[in-house]
Amino acid sequence: MASVASGPDAAIPIGTYQHTGPRWMYRQLKVGRFYTPWFASPVAQLILVSLVCFLCPGMFNAVSGLGAGGLVNPHDIDKANVALYSTFAVVAFFAGSIANRLGLRYTLTFGGFGYFLYVASIMSYNHNKNAGFLIFAGALLGVCAACLWTAQGAIMMSYPDEYSKGKFISWFWAIFNLGGVIGSLVPLANNLHNKSNSVQDSTYILFMVLMFVGFLLGFALVNARDIKRSDGTRVILMKNPSWKSELIGLSTVLKSDWYIVALFPMFFASNWFTTYQFNAVNLAKFNIRTRALNNVLYWISQMIGAFVLGYGLDAPRVRRSIRARYALVSLFLITMAIWGDGWYNQRQYDRADVTETNPLSLSYS
Repeated sequence: MASVASGPDAAIPIGTYQHTGPRWMYRQLKVGRFYTPWFASPVAQLILVSLVCFLCPGMFNAVSGLGAGGLVNPHDIDKANVALYSTFAVVAFFAGSIANRLGLRYTLTFGGFGYFLYVASIMSYNHNKNAGFLIFAGALLGVCAACLWTAQGAIMMSYPDEYSKGKFISWFWAIFNLGGVIGSLVPLANNLHNKSNSVQDSTYILFMVLMFVGFLLGFALVNARDIKRSDGTRVILMKNPSWKSELIGLSTVLKSDWYIVALFPMFFASNWFTTYQFNAVNLAKFNIRTRALNNVLYWISQMIGAFVLGYGLDAPRVRRSIRARYALVSLFLITMAIWGDGWYNQRQYDRADVTETNPLSLSYS
C-alpha cells in the first residue's frame, strides 16, 4: 500500500505555513507594481521545468523537424529512432518508480543529458559515419526521455491546484514548443542562403550548448516537499516504500482501472507519426531552409493549440465531464482532417521518387 515517504519529495501536512527550505525560496521581489512569484512556488517551478524542456526536448524537436536530424540520408537516423522509442516505451512503464526513488529533481536532470549526447552523435555521424554511436545515443535518449517526461508530468499534475492544471499545462506546452520555434529559427538563419540539403556544424554546436544549459538547469529544481502554493498548502506526493511495491502497484492499476488500458490506443497515436512527418514529408519534399521554415510554423501551431485547449479545459462554467467530451471530439475531428489532407498530399509521390541523389528539394522561394 502507498505511503508518504521521508525522502526529498516527501510531503508535509496540508495547510501548514512552516518553511521547510531556505527562507530565500519564499521571498518575492517587487518589480514596479508587480511581485514575482517566490522560487518555491508552483509557478516558478513550472517556468523552470518549462525552460529545461525548452532547451532539451524543445531543441531536439527542432533538430528532428529538419528531417533525419538534418542529415541527407535517413537510413541510420531511422535506426537510432527505433532504438530511441523502443527504450522509451519500455522504460516509461517503470519511470514512475525511478522518479519515486530518486526524486523529481534528479530524474528530470538525468533526463536532460540524453538530448545533448544525441545531437553530439548526429554531428559525429556527419563526419565519421559512426552508426554505432548514433544508435547508442538514440537508445540512451529513450531512457532519459522516459525519465524527463515522467518527472515533468508529475510536476504538472501535482504542483498546481485543481482549478489551474489546464492553465499550467498550456503554459508549459507553449514555453516548451517555443524551444522548437527558436531552435528552428537557428538553422533557418544559418542556412538562409544555403540551397543544399545538409546542415552546418555550427548549427549542431549551438544546439548542443543550449541543451547542456538545459541539463544544468535541472539541478535548480526545488524538492517537492519545499513547494508552497499561494494558499499555503503543500504538495502531496504519494510514494511506495520499495521497488517491489511500486511494481505491484503498477500491475494492480493495469488490472483494476480499465480506462487506463483503454487509453493505450491513443497513446500509440501520440508519437508514431513524428518520424513520418519529419523524414517522409519534410525531408523528402523540401530543401534545408524550407524544412526549417516548416519547423517554425509547426511548433507555433502547437503553442496556439496548447493555449486554446489548456484554457478551454479549465472553463469553470462547464462540468469537467462535458469539457473532456468536447475536447475528445474536437481532437478527433481535427486529427482526421489533418490526416485526410496528408493522405491526399502523399499520393503525389512515394519512396521510389525520392532518393539521396534525386531529392524533390522544394523551396519556399
